[in-house]
Amino acid sequence: MSTNPAADLPFYYGSIGRSEAEQHLRLTGMADGLFLLRQCIRSLGGYVLSVVWNQEFYHYSIEKQLNGTYCIVGGKAHCGPAELCEFYSKDPDGLVSTLRKPCLRSPDTPIRPGIFDDLRDNLLREYVKQNSNLEGEAMEQAIISQAPQLEKLIATTAHEQMPWYHGKIPRQEGERRLYCGAQPDGKFLLRDREQPGTFALSMMYGKTVYHYQILQDKSGRYAMPEGSKFDTVWQLVEYLRMKADGLVTVLGEACLNSKAAETETPNIPATRRPGANGYTPPPKVHNFSFHSLQVSSNRLPEGSECQGMDANPYHNPNEVRKFNIQRSLLVIDELELGSGNFGCVKKGVLSTNAGQIDVAIKVLKSDNERLVKEEMMREAEIMHQLNDPHIVHMLGLCNAENLMLVMEMASAGPLNKFLSSNKDSVTVENITLLMHQVSMGMKYLEEKNFVHRDLAARNVLLVNQQFAKISDFGLSKALGADDNYYKARTAGKWPLKWYAPECINFHKFSSKSDVWSFGVTMWEAFSYGGKPYKKMKGPEVTHFIKDGNRMACPAACPEQVYTLMKECWTYSHEDRPDFEKVEKSMRSHHQSMSKTSGGAAAAAESVKSSLTRAILS
Repeated sequence: MSTNPAADLPFYYGSIGRSEAEQHLRLTGMADGLFLLRQCIRSLGGYVLSVVWNQEFYHYSIEKQLNGTYCIVGGKAHCGPAELCEFYSKDPDGLVSTLRKPCLRSPDTPIRPGIFDDLRDNLLREYVKQNSNLEGEAMEQAIISQAPQLEKLIATTAHEQMPWYHGKIPRQEGERRLYCGAQPDGKFLLRDREQPGTFALSMMYGKTVYHYQILQDKSGRYAMPEGSKFDTVWQLVEYLRMKADGLVTVLGEACLNSKAAETETPNIPATRRPGANGYTPPPKVHNFSFHSLQVSSNRLPEGSECQGMDANPYHNPNEVRKFNIQRSLLVIDELELGSGNFGCVKKGVLSTNAGQIDVAIKVLKSDNERLVKEEMMREAEIMHQLNDPHIVHMLGLCNAENLMLVMEMASAGPLNKFLSSNKDSVTVENITLLMHQVSMGMKYLEEKNFVHRDLAARNVLLVNQQFAKISDFGLSKALGADDNYYKARTAGKWPLKWYAPECINFHKFSSKSDVWSFGVTMWEAFSYGGKPYKKMKGPEVTHFIKDGNRMACPAACPEQVYTLMKECWTYSHEDRPDFEKVEKSMRSHHQSMSKTSGGAAAAAESVKSSLTRAILS
């Protein structure tokens, strides 16, 4: 029993994502006006029209109206998707082109069912059966006649039938279930929150559990704060299995509820599982929105942050992260990602029980090997103890033809180089987000009594444009529980332009001196990779600061952010803010910008929509 009026159209592909739709169009020749129809994951009963024009792809959302008609937002209403496509084959009416040639499904390409398609008939049948006294043919007719009216009612509760739905369980129990068994990135479950109509999405990434709020707006649609809106919870979950859109990574393996675990036959169609039909979720982090997270720790208030692990993950012998890594498990590329006094950093691949992962490998050079080896071992010891989303994780050491420190890959590279190369595409809000993440990582180090001593934009690595990690702990030092600062014996080769006055004058390092360096790193970021103090030499910088001077506000930097920057450059470390205060300020600035830019973006999108109606699916 199908209620899908597009099911008989030869150019309808069902529940496929944008990238797969584009692949079908690409293989069919990329002619202007080539088009196909697919199911919309956001709007219940809706579709997406994917069109080729001038070798580019355009995706138009088709929404099902309350009266049963279909229309592209801002366009004319039509009684069905076939009639709509027929209309646009004669008149573009705001599209980039008329629909000239359908991209037909091949005989071996069946319509891909959506997750609700496999559940709808059974749920409708069960609902009618429970709410009527009908039997046999009379009940079958009632199911058919009531299906259109009942479909939305059934759809809004369909998540309760999913293997990843765990009902009303506490946060701690959700974490316990995620930590049971294998812990791959993307493992997830959905649970009810105390507030009716709201949910929490709990997921695993880097052996840490993240919690995201899912809220319901006044119109009844579901979304994470500042995220895309969906008619149902299961649509939002299915979308997040294809695109991260605010999560640390795409959703992957479901953490099965007790009912699904007993049968071990989840209701997810095989075509939607990772790896099926060539579908592989992208592994990158994207659009990480900190104010969409929940938290039980004291790092950020409710609704703002992730919950970390209490136990040391390196104690688990089945972990990917093992302190000693066999050389046979590493494939090292000749491509150098960077170099320094210690040697160079190369790209590589590490084979694990879970598959192959990209890694960065710090390779020790032979010159001054003993001293550099000691420094690298010290760095490994420090990184071995750290576990925070915004600190580069060490995966292990490999002692082969050279001593090698194996770390997770941050493929977008150093922050300063990324910003200088992408000035036109990175917004001030984006930079604020990244620097907020750095402040969170530094707050974690402060809580753990670590001083970094080399915080700079060159040592902030990007997983992508939206996710930053602090790296390079070669100069770091762990403080004792009662120590407020560390005093270096010799100056050595120090990055003086990033150092606080007490570091230069008295060789004293603390989290407060890291705060000074954070201020310089902020200046670099908002200068889009600019070099601090221009062409000044070390002694000139020292006198410049001692005389009460500070670097001017970068052109793109908001005034309130520059105010915080100057607070980080308070001459006396006793009067300088700590990272708890810095992180709180950065969070406030980012949330303020998000709200402002959200309104501006909505206005801009409204204008854009009225001109082209190219609404993203």
